[in-house]
Amino acid sequence: MPDSSYQCDYIPGLSNVPVAQSSISHVDGQRGRLEYRGIPITELAEKSSFIETAYLLIWGELPTRSELEAFNQEIQQHRRIKYRIRDMLKCFPETGHPMDALQTSAAALGLFYAQRDLNNPDYIRQAVVQLLAQIPTMVAAFELIRHGNDPVMPNDDLDYAANFLYMLTEQVPSPLAAQVFDRCLILHAEHTMNTSTFSALVTASTLTDPYGVIASAVGTLAGPLHGGAAEDALEMLETIGSVEKVSAYVDQCIENHQKIMGFGHRVYKVKDPRASILQNLAEQLFAELGYDPYYDIALELERVIEDRLGSKGIYANVDFYSGLVYHRLGIPKDLFTPMFAIARVAGWLAHWKEQLEANRIFRPTQIYTGEHQMAYRPITQRSGQQVDAN
Repeated sequence: MPDSSYQCDYIPGLSNVPVAQSSISHVDGQRGRLEYRGIPITELAEKSSFIETAYLLIWGELPTRSELEAFNQEIQQHRRIKYRIRDMLKCFPETGHPMDALQTSAAALGLFYAQRDLNNPDYIRQAVVQLLAQIPTMVAAFELIRHGNDPVMPNDDLDYAANFLYMLTEQVPSPLAAQVFDRCLILHAEHTMNTSTFSALVTASTLTDPYGVIASAVGTLAGPLHGGAAEDALEMLETIGSVEKVSAYVDQCIENHQKIMGFGHRVYKVKDPRASILQNLAEQLFAELGYDPYYDIALELERVIEDRLGSKGIYANVDFYSGLVYHRLGIPKDLFTPMFAIARVAGWLAHWKEQLEANRIFRPTQIYTGEHQMAYRPITQRSGQQVDAN
């Protein structure tokens, strides 16, 4: 019989159950609004940079000019990874997914910076800088290594976003491409109590090192129900193939109760504000780099889904247009989720730091549904077992 000792409701997936108090970000799903530290995402995407936004999230306020310059310089000085990390990446199978490589290498950083002095502000800042600086380097390094090439050293003349694209492609990106990618990082940097952030908090509550915290979050983000949707959304556009096939595809998905990737959100009941910004960024890229025929399919798909499912609060989310932006930047599909991770490190670190300020280890309970006082049966008396007559 089920255990009746707990008089509490079981809520699968902790849906809508508050697990923390936070001042880092806020979502209004009914109005389609997202704020970082009270500042609308539309303001930050237009006026800020990713490094400034990361500073805002982690330290709680916008930096002064000197603070931003110092933070930028620290990150720039720590972009290079240990040669043993590079050698470890060379040992990974080239068929391995980049998210698995990132999770492993993020955890490995803790072996090199294992001080774990969580009461020391200098250690906190050092960990923040190293993770923000080196996660992009490791992603770019694995991409080149798995194709048989040596990693590209960071370029100290380039800012954060431009340097990553340079390390990935071995070419200095255009100013527009760098600006668009920087804004993508801002849009993905933080989003309240999502699954990977909760994973980070649970891990952080044990007072382990921040590298283990980030590795835990990366592993959670890797799942297709969380961070893999942008890759799946682009594959969906490729599968549809043409504007004329959109309606039939949507109708078939609805009839079969099949999820349409890039649409719907647990919080937003209107179009994700990040999706609107990303759509505009995609159009800017098309104007400079050439049009993407998948965009026509995307527009028609959004129109049809809004017509069929808008009344149920199903609209485009951040993953729908981010895939098109990354595709136009020449980023491989299986790197879309690592792009997400590069940005979300800022949010994870902000929550890690906030968790340390009033830490209490997460220890939820359960509702037991098994039996009690069951007798142990010898192996010869168990179902499916035959007794040896000899």
